Amino acid sequence: MDTYLAVLARIHDHVWGPPMLVLLVGTGLYLTLGLRGLTVRRLGTAFALLWRGRRSTAAGDLSPFNALMTALAATVGTGNIAGVATAIATGGPGAVFWMWVTAVVGMATKYAEAVLAVRYRETDIRGRFQGGPMYYIKNGLGPRWRWLAGTFALLGTVAAFGIGNTVQANSVADVVQQSLGGAPLTTGLVLAAGTGLVILGGVRWIGAVAGRLVPFMAVAYVGGALVIIALQADRVPAALAMIVGDAFTGTAATGGFLGAGVWAAIRFGVARGVFSNEAGLGTAPIAHAAARTADPVRQGFIAMLGTFIDTLVICTMTALVIILSGAWTGTDPATGEGYTGAALTSVAFDGALAGVGGTLVALGLALFAYTTLLGWSFYGERCAEYLWGVGAIVPYRVLWILAIPLGAVAELDPLWALADILNGLMAIPNLAALLLLSPVVFALTREHLARGGRP
Repeated sequence: MDTYLAVLARIHDHVWGPPMLVLLVGTGLYLTLGLRGLTVRRLGTAFALLWRGRRSTAAGDLSPFNALMTALAATVGTGNIAGVATAIATGGPGAVFWMWVTAVVGMATKYAEAVLAVRYRETDIRGRFQGGPMYYIKNGLGPRWRWLAGTFALLGTVAAFGIGNTVQANSVADVVQQSLGGAPLTTGLVLAAGTGLVILGGVRWIGAVAGRLVPFMAVAYVGGALVIIALQADRVPAALAMIVGDAFTGTAATGGFLGAGVWAAIRFGVARGVFSNEAGLGTAPIAHAAARTADPVRQGFIAMLGTFIDTLVICTMTALVIILSGAWTGTDPATGEGYTGAALTSVAFDGALAGVGGTLVALGLALFAYTTLLGWSFYGERCAEYLWGVGAIVPYRVLWILAIPLGAVAELDPLWALADILNGLMAIPNLAALLLLSPVVFALTREHLARGGRP
């Protein structure tokens, strides 16, 4: 196992080295500048469109609201609880700043992904709308780029079992075992049964469940975090100053924290930020392509809210609770080492809300991971369908359900490392397509604005 982990670590270092970070952040920055900051300036417009999009009657499989909820179901997961904690535990509080940077420019990336997904979507033999990077690569860049579309679809088919399945199941099993004493295999079987009940009904069932669960779990979790932050409001300015300061100076070793330089803050902040909000991975546009809309730009506005809500709201709440608690410098009595992952977040919440905080984290993680299992099953299924047709759908769903209990009993470290590697590999073909098709995004946006922002 040690040799396997060492190999994964070397691959991870190459995949998430400076070129990948420059490509991810650089693409988002280029799109932000090309759109003249539209994604930041039009946040209010985006929320208004989301509210009005609950009852759209245009062609599509999901309302624009449920399309965003399906995308959020996949993105709001263990990355918001365990991922933020891991970023702070390895990169220091400064890592949170780089998560914010990734999110701000990632809003433009998510906007562009959804615009292209709706613009180049297709319908399959069942009449269902299909879209995402594989389709905007194939239809937008032409036949010569089909190999790149196929590469993305293959990576998405496989990667879904890492980031969207086994990692989620493992994190839930871990926190349930610590908080409630439940056996990991039992947790995995319960998750598998609950997931199977929904995904066997297809995208409309997933969208309907996500449309109810995602708002509930987000409000409950953020509400609990806000209570903790309000109780320590006088210390919030110092916590924010630490996040910004450590982003450029690094964090000295203290307590159970081993210290981290600026590069560690950037590396883990960007990696965990991407893992959380998935901007640039090309997954969210698969959900937005199914939206009932005739205007790619309107759906682009709605799509960018996913990154805003996921990272700039939910992840920030988690980060502030952890930093205010001081738990990130503490030591786990059971191991003698610093806390990390979901355990760190649980300790931080329970320290402020004794007897309640840990339970809130456990329930939040379970719900977040459950909805992620639903959302990513849809992503992986659509990638598999692109490669092998509708005949691949049922076998893929069965394999998806079977993988959940296996992930619940697996070791956490290699799962996280493998998920990070697959994340990076997925992003490469998608980011290349976004850069090559950016003139289309800019042109569609200009046309939309020239009409006064109306369809």
